[in-house]
Amino acid sequence: MCAQEAWSQLSLDRVLVVPAGTAPHRKLEGDPGAGVRFALCSRAVEGDERLEVSRVEVDREGPSYTSDTLRILSGEHEELTLILGADQACALGQWHEPDEVLSLAQLAVALRVGVERSEVLRRIEGLSSADGAAAAERLDFFDMPRIDVSSSLVRSRVASGRPIRYLVGEQVVGEIETNGLYGGSAKIGAE
Repeated sequence: MCAQEAWSQLSLDRVLVVPAGTAPHRKLEGDPGAGVRFALCSRAVEGDERLEVSRVEVDREGPSYTSDTLRILSGEHEELTLILGADQACALGQWHEPDEVLSLAQLAVALRVGVERSEVLRRIEGLSSADGAAAAERLDFFDMPRIDVSSSLVRSRVASGRPIRYLVGEQVVGEIETNGLYGGSAKIGAE
C-alpha cells in the first residue's frame, strides 16, 4: 500500500522494494532469513509492473545500512527517492550516515496517525546532506490510508495459528503456508 501511494502521489516511475538483508539495529525472533523476506516481497508485488523487488541487500554480506544501499543503487539509477514512514523519518538523526542518506536520495515520508508533519520537520531540524542542503529541502510528504497491519502483527497471528487472510495478499498467505513460516498452522489463510 505504501509503495502504491508513493508511486501515485509523487509520480514515481517505478518503486523498488528492498527487503532487508541483515538489519543492523534489531534481531527478529523467529526470523526466516533474507531469502524468505525476498520471496515474500516478490509474491506480494507479483503482477504489479509499478513495483520491483531488489536483491541489493539480500545478496550483500554484513549489516544493511541504508546509506550503503543507496550508494549501490545510485550507480544504477539517475534519481532515487527513499520511501519511509514518518516514525522512521523522525529517527533519521540516529541512522548510520544520515547526511549520506540525504545526499543520495529525496525522502518520501508517509504520514501516519500519531506523527504530524510538524513533528518530522522538528526532529530533522539541524540535519543536512553532505552538500549542505537542509534535510527539510529533501523531503516530500504523502498521505497513507489508515491500515493497522504490521509485519509483527502478521508474524504473531501466524505463530498463534490465527488467520491472516485479508491482512496480506493471497500469494503471501500461500508462501507462508507452503513453507511453514513463523511457526504457524498450515491453514492460516483458510479461515
